[in-house]
Amino acid sequence: MTLTAVVLLGYIAWTLLLLLVMELMRTGLVLSGRRRADSFRPDGSDGTPFAQRLARAHANCLEGFPVFGGLMLVALLASLHTVTDPLAPWLLAARVAQSSVHLASTGATAVTVRFGFFAVQLGIASWWCVRLLGAWAGA
Repeated sequence: MTLTAVVLLGYIAWTLLLLLVMELMRTGLVLSGRRRADSFRPDGSDGTPFAQRLARAHANCLEGFPVFGGLMLVALLASLHTVTDPLAPWLLAARVAQSSVHLASTGATAVTVRFGFFAVQLGIASWWCVRLLGAWAGA
């Protein structure tokens, strides 16, 4: 398996982990009788502050997947993983760091740090896009 494929799987696993934690928390509320199963808002806005941050961190992963995951999939399908392999672990690290900061706080400093990790991902994706398009144009 290429490094890009491993990172793509890692991105999916991270997104799944956030979802599992969210659903375990909700299941606990339902089983304890504190909430009805049909009472949760899809965006998590009716939960605790942590549950709200968890829902947003999960949504951020889903929102970014078409771009970040899509570029990795293109690279894999076109056998151009050598373009994405070197920076793929950094993209995943930045994604996990962004989500982790989001889970920890929504204070001004945390939001700035979180944006920094997102900017790293945008930079990597932009670089990949240019390189993949260049490989296609050069073919």
